[in-house]
Amino acid sequence: MKQAIRLWQALDTPADDEIDVDGTVEDDLGKSRDGSRTDDEVVQREEEAIQLDGLNAAQIKELREKSEKHAFQAEVNRMMKLIINSLYKNKEIFLRELISNASDALDKIRLLSLTNEDAMASNEELTIKIKSDKEKNMLHITDTGIGMTKEELVKNLGTIAKSGTSEFLNKMTEMQSEGQSTSELIGQFGVGFYSAFLVADKVIVTSKHNNDTQHIWESDSNQFSVIDDPRGDTLGRGTTITLVLKEEASDYLELETIKNLVKKYSQFINFPIYVWASKTETVEEPIEEDAEAAEEAEKETAEDEAEVEEEEEDKDKPKTKKVEKTVWDWELMNDIKPIWQRPAKEVEEDEYTAFYKTFSKDTDNPLAHIHFTAEGEVTFKSILFVPTSAPRGLFDEYGSKKNDYIKLFVRRVFITDDFNDMMPKYLNFIKGVVDSDDLPLNVSRETLQQHKLLKVIRKKLVRKTLDMIKKIAEEQYNDKFWKEFGTNIKLGVIEDHSNRTRLAKLLRFQTSNSDTELASLEQYVERMKEKQDKIYFMAGTSRKEAESSPFVERLLKKGYEVIYLTEPVDEYCIQALPEFDGKRFQNVAKEGVKFDESDKAKEKRETLEKEYEPLTTWLKDKALKDKIEKAVLSQRLTNSPCALVASQYGWSGNMERIMKAQAYQTGKDISTNYYASQKKTLEINPKHPLIKQMLSRVNTDAEDQTASDLAVVLFETATLRSGYQLADTKAYGDRIERMLRLSMNIDEEPEEEPEEPAEDDSEDKDEIVDEDDDEETVRRLCDCCMMRMQNGEFISGVLTPLTVLSFLLFFLSCRQQQTRMNCEALNRGVCNIGARTWTKVLFQYHRG
Repeated sequence: MKQAIRLWQALDTPADDEIDVDGTVEDDLGKSRDGSRTDDEVVQREEEAIQLDGLNAAQIKELREKSEKHAFQAEVNRMMKLIINSLYKNKEIFLRELISNASDALDKIRLLSLTNEDAMASNEELTIKIKSDKEKNMLHITDTGIGMTKEELVKNLGTIAKSGTSEFLNKMTEMQSEGQSTSELIGQFGVGFYSAFLVADKVIVTSKHNNDTQHIWESDSNQFSVIDDPRGDTLGRGTTITLVLKEEASDYLELETIKNLVKKYSQFINFPIYVWASKTETVEEPIEEDAEAAEEAEKETAEDEAEVEEEEEDKDKPKTKKVEKTVWDWELMNDIKPIWQRPAKEVEEDEYTAFYKTFSKDTDNPLAHIHFTAEGEVTFKSILFVPTSAPRGLFDEYGSKKNDYIKLFVRRVFITDDFNDMMPKYLNFIKGVVDSDDLPLNVSRETLQQHKLLKVIRKKLVRKTLDMIKKIAEEQYNDKFWKEFGTNIKLGVIEDHSNRTRLAKLLRFQTSNSDTELASLEQYVERMKEKQDKIYFMAGTSRKEAESSPFVERLLKKGYEVIYLTEPVDEYCIQALPEFDGKRFQNVAKEGVKFDESDKAKEKRETLEKEYEPLTTWLKDKALKDKIEKAVLSQRLTNSPCALVASQYGWSGNMERIMKAQAYQTGKDISTNYYASQKKTLEINPKHPLIKQMLSRVNTDAEDQTASDLAVVLFETATLRSGYQLADTKAYGDRIERMLRLSMNIDEEPEEEPEEPAEDDSEDKDEIVDEDDDEETVRRLCDCCMMRMQNGEFISGVLTPLTVLSFLLFFLSCRQQQTRMNCEALNRGVCNIGARTWTKVLFQYHRG
């Protein structure tokens, strides 16, 4: 077994046993056994000084005889088991804890040196050094801090926070019995050192304090011993912690593993951290005489003919050769400085950019940053950044995915970036660091102890983040930030009640004021008309759909600006924002759109309402009895005959489409079914010819079936144009086809065709005849439509869903491919049929 194991066997041997010294213990166990060593004497002394087992046989015997054995108390043993098995979920944090303790020791000696000039006389350096020894399965962590006396070794390491142990254990038991997380426990028990037993079978602490001799403390987690170090003062001042690692923890001896852990957890520690590491260098070495003679013997005889002067010059030159050699030396790990500790005015922009790229691993420059110190209930320093591009998968597992972009430090020691509540969900793209000297930690340093302090930090971080975003230049904000993170701001309006007003000022939307520029709500309010008291918005799948909606016709004609909501989250966002700057929002697809009217306009509207009362009553009580809540004259329509309007608390067509498209929608949700089944209000345009004609027919004969069919067609067409879905699309198609037949004087019942004969030749002949008949019918229809269009019976306008669906159904009714080509010609011939007059044309055809 290795020399380290010999030492522990010797220490565990009974006092009466003799130690076989000859051939088993070398005179100098402290010398390095590395395959390749540097020749630098200083580095060699550093290496030898860190060895634990540089002891001769007599010193080992003295350790065995004079060491003071101590047993941990029963509750301390229980505590050790909890630490090793329960508290620390991640074993790798042992190195973070030991480095943190070393940093505290260095802080203490530095403060002491301010009042005592001799405190650092034995060693001026303030460093932390880590060395792995694979051969002996040991890991050494050495600091030049204040060190510990024998009494402090027994008190600090031999008892685990003696005054609070019982209280800690009682609280631990209570929380575990209630199923609560033990991560809430106060971190004042000083047990971070014992995380070493997560990876080590034995821990040896060698320490030298200015006021005492050097001592060795050793423990296997069951008992510990303390003894004067027989080697004398090898440290000068400070502490070396040596871990004899468990077999399964051997990975922590690898240099890359050690370097990665140091950079992950401790790269911003105030004191330099070095790792004993190797590197390959090309060096020149003198050629030995024997080798030189052998080389000369192999040379060609031409060398003997060289001139004597040249030979003399060669003799004066040193005989060397270039060789690659492995060199061991101390490598600095934490060369990145915590710039957040410096005043913001002293940090250059280039430094912020370089720091951001280093810690975030982002190749792009940040879009914005803020550097501040927060004071009050908790004091902390922070730097926050807005990235230029949104991280990939930003909304994947939104709300359940933990945010790892904010890194929490306590006294420059990395604690965690595994957060659910450091920043709200909608700010999950913000990157940065938070460093506090005030935060108490739980016993394992893995979560915060007092959540109320975390809430204070969160509140300040959100405020500072919103201030940072607000200060982004307008051009950059619209072109870059809003494009990448606009949805996050909208989600913030929905989720963050306390900051809703601040977030509302960051919103941007397309509006009717400009085809290209986005507008803020502040800009919209500034452009509002004199007596306008509401902010108008229209939701749709695209800007084109929103601005062509019948709901915005009169608003645009009168010069009102309308906000276009084109993303699914937009309508949710506005619903969560009841008002802005004292102005309430009005969905123009819902009830409540009114205009400031003069007395004359109001009197005219009342006259029209009285005139059209027979029609509105007939629509509500008879023609559309089970389909609408009521029928009223519209103030918002100018070109369309009618529109379907939701109540103030109902779903607009856009919202209904979004809700029905939800992947989790099962049709069993009571509230969803309630909103979906609500009846709408049918608003009719009294100036439209179709509505006027319908009023005339109702006044003539309220039982007119054609008027009823026309009313249903108008209702269903309005349903589609208002963004809603039809409950029965087949019935709608059948109704359109029936009206088409009536308009073309075609029998409502299709002619029965004779059974086709079984013979193939006859079948082919019949198909040809049928095809000719179909072509003849289509040709006559084309001629008829073209003639009527030339006569001015069709008014130019916009193609409506009714028109499209009508010809689509007729198109599909044609059975032969050649006939379809004629139908396409028919469709092209009537593409100018007006939206306002198509139904009227059908009605006129039927009447004629």
